[in-house]
Amino acid sequence: MPGTVIIGAGFAGICMAIRLRRASIEDFTVYEKADDLGGVWRDNTYPGAGCDIPSMLYSYSFAQRADWSRVYPEQHEILRYLHECARKFGIRAHLEPGTEVYAARWDEIAEVWRIETSRGTATARVLVSAVGQLNRPRYPDVPGLDSFAGTAFHSSRWRHDHDLADRTVAVIGTGPSAVQFVPRIAARVRRLYVFQRSANWVVPKPDRAYGRVAHRVFRRIPPARTAVRAAIYLRGETAVYWAVRGNLGARRLARHAARRHLAAQIADPALRARLTPDFPIGCKRILISADFYPTLTRDNVELVTEPITEITPSGPRTAAREFPVNTLIHGTGFLATEFLRPMEIVGRDGVRLHDVWREGAAARLGMTVPRFPNLFLLYGPGTNLGHNSIVYMIESQVAYVVRRIRDGRVHEVGAAEYEADRRALAAGVAGTVFGAGCTSWYKGADGRVTTNWPWHTYRYRWATRRA
Repeated sequence: MPGTVIIGAGFAGICMAIRLRRASIEDFTVYEKADDLGGVWRDNTYPGAGCDIPSMLYSYSFAQRADWSRVYPEQHEILRYLHECARKFGIRAHLEPGTEVYAARWDEIAEVWRIETSRGTATARVLVSAVGQLNRPRYPDVPGLDSFAGTAFHSSRWRHDHDLADRTVAVIGTGPSAVQFVPRIAARVRRLYVFQRSANWVVPKPDRAYGRVAHRVFRRIPPARTAVRAAIYLRGETAVYWAVRGNLGARRLARHAARRHLAAQIADPALRARLTPDFPIGCKRILISADFYPTLTRDNVELVTEPITEITPSGPRTAAREFPVNTLIHGTGFLATEFLRPMEIVGRDGVRLHDVWREGAAARLGMTVPRFPNLFLLYGPGTNLGHNSIVYMIESQVAYVVRRIRDGRVHEVGAAEYEADRRALAAGVAGTVFGAGCTSWYKGADGRVTTNWPWHTYRYRWATRRA
């Protein structure tokens, strides 16, 4: 019986496994439902897939690289980095790929979790969920979605066997994924319709390649690498004042920069108006791109802002017209607020986690829930960021969980502590731009923000160290 079971082998699961090994804890297993590790960086292979956090910070503090190819890493390089970390720290021996977890139930007598998987049953003293928030695709809620006669797929399930050359293509959504793949496919297709429900704030992407000189400096002078990493982190922390907390002066400057970026790349005032958001900057995730706006000015690309009323066998239809297409691509994000679904997690007295969360997911510091002993959530409710690297948050969480595992006791957060934390987080979110007048994946069905951390990340790390 493994002492600890980790569900998921993405950034969080791999970090958890590495830290357990470094703490001389070897009795753990990592269950991964896919055939290999990587999480979102294994799944999202669409053209142009990459990270909007600089590579020097979007990496583990204990496994910094000197040879990132670019300031902003692409999918294949991040995935390679995760594989390198797994090999370097000996994680492969603990990984069980092709193992999906269906359910976990707390045995109150034996004080263990009884786990049902696609390969049978298992038990563990500690259960760590590292499934994250961005693992289940969201599809548009439009009548007739399944009636489309052409080829349709979600951006996170990209059909590389489907050649887009000389095709007429419709893309639904203009969020973080779409702004990356739309510029990459526009030159290949015959005609591209980009359907936008609401405009997003887009800021310039200051990307560039790291040359041989930079690699040599980072390799030979590690403090230089650390200094760059620290500078990126501190710049992200200052973004709290305009991307999160809504300081009016800082937000005006950010909005002005975004509008200048739009004006510099879109000359047509009518198109520019359709691409100008009507909500505060930061309410939805701020996008970074140097080529999305210019792509929309191509002769073979059309931005469609009228709502889709239905999908017909031929393609999307609005109130005004129908758009016959060969291919339909859903760039509509993920079910970020449906934490841990479709797994069934049952705690003390038969309490189901999803029943507890019926009115919105919550957890003490995003990790623990009353009546669910020795269950820890990584990248759980209230820990997503709109301004900095989630890897920093994950490392804070993992350090906390390792301490709990090492003390050997059954850990269960108290109801009063949980409620106090939930109320404090709700009050913190209320003072941010996350809850302003926009529709975003930060919000659940009831409109409440359950995903995000509303303060500086160092405040979270301090809280996890004191807990």
